[in-house]
Amino acid sequence: MLLGKNSKLVMIGDSITDCGRNRPIGEGYSGALGNGYVSLVDALLGSVYFHHGIRVVNVGSSGETVRDLRRRWQSDVVDLKPNWVSIMIGINDVWRQFDSPTRPEAHVYLDEYEATLNDLVTETKRSSGVILMTPFYIEPNREDPMRQQMDRYGDTVKRLALQHDVTLVDTQAAFDEVLDHYYAATLAGDRVHPTLTGHMVIARALLNALGFLW
Repeated sequence: MLLGKNSKLVMIGDSITDCGRNRPIGEGYSGALGNGYVSLVDALLGSVYFHHGIRVVNVGSSGETVRDLRRRWQSDVVDLKPNWVSIMIGINDVWRQFDSPTRPEAHVYLDEYEATLNDLVTETKRSSGVILMTPFYIEPNREDPMRQQMDRYGDTVKRLALQHDVTLVDTQAAFDEVLDHYYAATLAGDRVHPTLTGHMVIARALLNALGFLW
């Protein structure tokens, strides 16, 4: 597995990562990591790789875009001195284009998204391992406009992962596999915020990318 003994994994993103984690830093017991995939990753690492002593920290924040990550990167990532950083961002960058079409200042278009994420990866990989996770939309109809746009952002994440030779988690592909068997609302009523099963889909995809032995 890629995470070595005593590794510190900092996980950053939007509401999908946040999930009610503690402030200012989500770390510890009794729900400190939130009730989503971060907590599931921590539990699986702790129960299977208990001899590794891996430390998981949640710094996700609801409603954020890649712009917001850029603003708090020093305090919420660099200053924590992680061995590994996982980044899943892009859902709000896309969603605001659809649920707030008259507020262009809230839209993060693809060129800005790619440039900002590229800068963050370039800066971070000098001192930490980087895990890039694609944004997703839990919608099986690939002709749906928001699904099409989300796929464009996901393709950008894939390209950056290849360009920088960092670990990629294709979260959208993991959901697509499950969507062959489940109705979308079973995994997320609004197609974005997953049920616990949906969060386990994310956790499983991430751990598989890290070489987790189940």
